[in-house]
Amino acid sequence: MADLSEYRRKRDPQRTPEPVPDPTGTDPGVADAGVLPRGRDDTFVIQEHHASSLHWDVRLERGGVLVSWAVPKGLPPEPGTIRLAVHTEDHPLEYAAFTGTIPRGEYGGGEMFLWDRGRYDTVKWDDHEVHVVLHGERVRGEFVFFRRDRTPGTGSGGKDWMVRRRHAAVRPDWIPLPQGLTPMLPTTGPLPSQEAGWSYEFAWDGVRVLARVEGGRVTLTTGAGRDVTATYPELQGVGARLGMTQAVLDGVVVAFAGGRPNAEALERRVGVVSAGRARRLVGTSPVTLLVVDVLHLEGHSMLGLPYTRRRGLVEGLGLTGRHWSTPPSFPDDGDAVATTARGQGIPGVLAKRSDSPYSPGTRSPDWILAPAEPEPSTGEDVGGSTGAGDGEDAGAGGSAVSDGGTGVGAGSDLDADAGE
Repeated sequence: MADLSEYRRKRDPQRTPEPVPDPTGTDPGVADAGVLPRGRDDTFVIQEHHASSLHWDVRLERGGVLVSWAVPKGLPPEPGTIRLAVHTEDHPLEYAAFTGTIPRGEYGGGEMFLWDRGRYDTVKWDDHEVHVVLHGERVRGEFVFFRRDRTPGTGSGGKDWMVRRRHAAVRPDWIPLPQGLTPMLPTTGPLPSQEAGWSYEFAWDGVRVLARVEGGRVTLTTGAGRDVTATYPELQGVGARLGMTQAVLDGVVVAFAGGRPNAEALERRVGVVSAGRARRLVGTSPVTLLVVDVLHLEGHSMLGLPYTRRRGLVEGLGLTGRHWSTPPSFPDDGDAVATTARGQGIPGVLAKRSDSPYSPGTRSPDWILAPAEPEPSTGEDVGGSTGAGDGEDAGAGGSAVSDGGTGVGAGSDLDADAGE
């Protein structure tokens, strides 16, 4: 007989909107014929759960309850990828219809909504392995949940499980997220004499990064391959925003003050390796990730697509939030963009040929960085457009916070990240 005692022990029906069936069995609970299992041990739901840590709850109807696993990165999209799946307490069948916000401070506090539902076939089910074929609206495929450690008395309490996909990826043409990509770089020069066929962006003064998004998590690397994920914890929200969408994004980390890029504010953030200090700095010197391009999206390489097509895909992601946004791109209007850049204290304009592919690690004439102001007579670079700042960790437009143009002294922590 199904045992929901652990489920009830963790929840107070007076403090949470979650269904908590009467232990006597007299409470009919919540009913939704379109969502609730039918009692044939063949239905499932997946709920996206924005608790203290984002995860996806996979629930399989079995023996009158929903047998549940919390999967931090979601079900893997291709064979060969094995992910953690924490076996949690059984949930009542009514939970399959639950969408709502669990109050902060309660068990599992956070927003939860239905992500997928459907039916499943059982291949194998025992205490050590659950092998099923899911037929959902979003997820289809064969998955095996298995205990990480099958040795009795290991202290794991049976919660440490893993999950893998068998046989086939999400699609026959699915390409896993690539490793080791580096940003495309611009040449430096005047704006194109013929504006037609070019698009124009602001060249932001910041730290150039590639953002690898997988399973609701973000990994940030500079052009030199430095992992700076822990330096900017507020940017993890990009992963939560994209959810299960896989992507490699090109962008620049910028600190704003008074609505304008501020090199001094960014200097306080770059090079911070202490997680505690980084979290504290979010409150005093927050940064924003400006996403300007996409290299890989949902199992497809974007490298060969023209810039205008990639740009449309970036805008379609809807990345607008407190710490991330997609700045505008302007077709055929370079002089006007340069005038605006000068007025806003932005160091330059980046012209991109509208039909250009993305060439990782290549300095290409298809991208031209044009300083918004004339070069200073001292020979120092403007916003890093030439010299130390121009290179692997240059800003998304080819600009960087470096020892030229921003007043940051050579050898500082910032210089180590922006001009290595």
